[in-house]
Amino acid sequence: MKKDIHPEYYVDAVVTCACGNTWTTGSTRKAIRTEICSKCHPFFTGQQQRLIDIEGQVDRFYRRLQARKEYVDQTSARQSERTSPDRPIVELKLPKRAVEALAAVGITTCGQILDKLVEGEKALLDIEGFGRKSLIDMKKQLRQLGYDLPAAADEIVV
Repeated sequence: MKKDIHPEYYVDAVVTCACGNTWTTGSTRKAIRTEICSKCHPFFTGQQQRLIDIEGQVDRFYRRLQARKEYVDQTSARQSERTSPDRPIVELKLPKRAVEALAAVGITTCGQILDKLVEGEKALLDIEGFGRKSLIDMKKQLRQLGYDLPAAADEIVV
């Protein structure tokens, strides 16, 4: 072994537990402090029902668990708001002419657009003032917002 590279070894190192129990052992540290030992650990004492809560770890865990649950609830609520059928078509950022054309035939919400798309693209293209470019932009916006478009909306009518 090389000289002067190893730490000093103490044969009589004292280990002190938080419960007050002490014993000696060999170590590279002169004094060692522990929070739990074989005299106070529930597994060795037979008191396994007792839960050792060091520095509120259990409470912190339950707070994190509650915060995670609240975050998941908020996220799902936001997602359901995003895909609400009552969302106005003005929020789709369509050209003014397309919005006015849809409003003229009584279509003002995304749910009404999806109902019309069930009939196919032609049902929307038959609306005066609503063209193919507006249809493409509208479908792209609906998909970005998380709406599931009906299968009939994927058919291409030339």
